[in-house]
Amino acid sequence: MLLGLDHAGQKVPEASAESLERLAGQHNFHDLMTVSFIFGQEWRGRIFFLDPSLTGEMTEELRFLQELVRQIGPAVYNVYLLRRLRLRAGALERARFARELHDGAVQSLIAVEMQVDVLRRQSATRAEIVPEELGRIQGLLREEVLKLRELMQQMKSLDIDSAKLIGFLVDTVERFQRETGITARFSSDLEEPDMPQPVCRELTRIVQEGLVNVRKHSRAHAVLVRLSAANGRWTLVIEDDGRGFPFSGRLSQSELDALGRGPLVIKERVRVIAGELAIESTPGQGSRLEISVPQKPEATYG
Repeated sequence: MLLGLDHAGQKVPEASAESLERLAGQHNFHDLMTVSFIFGQEWRGRIFFLDPSLTGEMTEELRFLQELVRQIGPAVYNVYLLRRLRLRAGALERARFARELHDGAVQSLIAVEMQVDVLRRQSATRAEIVPEELGRIQGLLREEVLKLRELMQQMKSLDIDSAKLIGFLVDTVERFQRETGITARFSSDLEEPDMPQPVCRELTRIVQEGLVNVRKHSRAHAVLVRLSAANGRWTLVIEDDGRGFPFSGRLSQSELDALGRGPLVIKERVRVIAGELAIESTPGQGSRLEISVPQKPEATYG
């Protein structure tokens, strides 16, 4: 007997067995239950149960199987999408590392080598310029060492959970102040947030990336990193008194995407943890990044 149901769970008057003939030739079974699914543009297919042990009427068993796929399928598909976002964020980050090593450290070291060679040639006839030029070259090398340290910190594998999160962020902000001379402060009203490990990891990466952007682009004198929790959400804020973004006002993540603005790596990491990003900018006075992440236990993180 062949029984088929449509997407609404109603019996199909004339169900065809043609699609099952090839399967029957490859597998030895007496009974078969199958359900089709389509999720987005990427996932479509069928789930087969060979010789299932049925405890009820076949029509109701099929309807139960349909409902099971409807309930579980979207959650599985969301995990797939979030993991893909995380891979995309990682790929963007690796591309930035490679670009900064090539265009930054490597090019700067080549330039320093050329300057040292010129200075060596001039030292015999223009000895008075040597101290000043050596000081300038020393400053260039110090800047490149700082950049390489930042890259090394971001490339390290992070094993951060809720017990380590606050201490790690405190250390990150303090190290930023020591190495850059920019006044930096971390504040939080949380002692040990009950936060899933993926959220801890991504928020830490966002702080690291945000501080790098402050040093490289903002010309700020002070920066504040704040982590808080309220109304069922965790909120991370990074604000500085620098030159701001090239727009005035507050933009949501969807608005940033539509305008092609905002830090790419941070936007992707926010998506990985199902968060929301907003950026406030006042050109010449500073900017504020606000990342809000749901605390709901049922929330799925990549």
